[in-house]
Amino acid sequence: MASTQDAWYISLLGLAEHFRTSNPPDIKSCIQCLQAVFNFKPPQRVEARTHLQLGNILLTHTKNIDLARTHLEQSWCLSQTINGFDDVKFEAASVLAELFEQQGQPSHSKPILRKAIELSQHSVYWHCRLIFQLAQIHATEREYEVASSLLGVGVDYAQISNAAYTRVLFLLSRVMLLLIDKKIQEVLPLLNQAGHLVETWAGSPHQKEYLKVFYFVLQVCHYLMTGQVKSVKPCLKQLQQIIQTIMAPGWPDDDAVCGAPAAGAAAGAGESFVWLSRQQLYVLVYLVTVMHAAQAGYMDKAHKYTEKALAQIDKLTSSEEVSEAAGSSAGASGARGSAALAWRLRMALLEHAALCRLVAGGKAHALQEIARAATLLSSAPNAQTAATHTPQLHCLLGLYAMSMNCMEAAEAQFLTAINMSQERDLWMFAKLNLAIVYLRGRRDNDLAQLMEQVRPEALPAYAHGLRAASYYVLGLQAFFQARYNEAKRYLRETLKMANAEDLNRLTSCSLVLLGHIFLSINNSRESMNMVTPAMQLASKIPDVHVQLWASAILKDLYRLAEDTERENEAYQTHCNFSQALLKDHFAASQMPQHALVHWTTGPPPVLPEVPAPGTHTS
Repeated sequence: MASTQDAWYISLLGLAEHFRTSNPPDIKSCIQCLQAVFNFKPPQRVEARTHLQLGNILLTHTKNIDLARTHLEQSWCLSQTINGFDDVKFEAASVLAELFEQQGQPSHSKPILRKAIELSQHSVYWHCRLIFQLAQIHATEREYEVASSLLGVGVDYAQISNAAYTRVLFLLSRVMLLLIDKKIQEVLPLLNQAGHLVETWAGSPHQKEYLKVFYFVLQVCHYLMTGQVKSVKPCLKQLQQIIQTIMAPGWPDDDAVCGAPAAGAAAGAGESFVWLSRQQLYVLVYLVTVMHAAQAGYMDKAHKYTEKALAQIDKLTSSEEVSEAAGSSAGASGARGSAALAWRLRMALLEHAALCRLVAGGKAHALQEIARAATLLSSAPNAQTAATHTPQLHCLLGLYAMSMNCMEAAEAQFLTAINMSQERDLWMFAKLNLAIVYLRGRRDNDLAQLMEQVRPEALPAYAHGLRAASYYVLGLQAFFQARYNEAKRYLRETLKMANAEDLNRLTSCSLVLLGHIFLSINNSRESMNMVTPAMQLASKIPDVHVQLWASAILKDLYRLAEDTERENEAYQTHCNFSQALLKDHFAASQMPQHALVHWTTGPPPVLPEVPAPGTHTS
């Protein structure tokens, strides 16, 4: 009788797999076959595996999340007491923990993963994978110290297990967390250690290139976070060269480089990890290139790479949707993770694109990018991710409102960003811009209180760019109060810091303000020496607002020098910039998306669908 039972459930399992892999898949029949298995009282191993299969299929192909969770819980409960059943036991734990996290219940995920980590010490692949997953959950919850400690355990375990590649992955992941947590002093020793391990790598040359991409991305982010735009150039160039190598035809796919996870307990299974896929790395390198271009003041370059990166994300997303539709239940978790990453990359690109449009004087284009980002918020992978990006959108709306001379709306947006954000750098950036709003409104008391919080000495030592910007705001304040010598002292400090790291926007703004100061004290020669390079640099960026300001000063300087021809040229240039900005200002004010400047609470208002703007022309 037992052999007949075995034949029945084995036949049902085979039939279920047939329905699942049919073209198109017959998921309903597949589920019915798997559920029928339980009628034959199968062995505990078969029962646990069938519950796992059902859980995965329900998650991938249906919306019946509660039933999927029930099957996964039963699989995890049954398999814990079975020796040598790692693939089912730990996959059930991993998928169940991920499901709880997606449902906003990470407190349920953590004990499952801790138990699974405790049980998996004999399995290098699963032990490492589960440590990565638990560290990710703690990091998402902003419990960075716990996550970093877990990754440290992973470093030691991988070293003991002779998993050299995975050891470097743990180490670089720990560096990434320290960067996110702004613990810059702790970053350098670990980054240097990882750099040495990567440089002296004696294993697979393909794995070495993957590790180098991870390492150089972190190096570039470290430099950009500290405002070292000039120092980053060699690292960024190497990163761009490596990604070209990895994306070249003939490069093996990710599984071939690092081994497929399905290898289970086979030799080398502990090395079966990639940080990101080749295609994801390609988009990420585009993103850090855009970040660098935006900070260095190369707006056209930033626009060009943003468009390329967004097109690549569309391509990546569509190919992953096709793969997911093919019906691999084992790949469901990876597909969901890829979709979340694609969302984050797209949002970061849109945020940078909007900022660059504002600098280049394209308020209508900037508003379109901001509106696209606001619409994207509604499809955020989870509430935590949406909460992280919402203050950044408010900050962008504050900058947009400033450019439109909507100072009350700008103040409201910056205050919203400050109150919502947990990121110190964004908080300081918003306060520096709010200070300019108060300056323009002659709100001296509010300004005095605010400036105490954003003086250079109050800012983190690593924040080179923010400190330089703080000196600029102090210089602007002194200029408005006609304290010209003090203003010059602050602005020269800004220039020194900006020139040291090629912060071209700050350089051009400081030069034109110094030119204005020298004009105010009747020193035409020094004014010309400041304004001329400011105009050249602003044209290169391009920064239309600085060009407008500089052309007005040049017009006055040529009038004082009685150079009528050049005065007329400068006047015409000023009129051209002014008319272009007025035309753009009117266009932006008529757009329905302009209503976003009044959004300060809750989700963004529903707006007409925003078409993807065409390529920007300066």
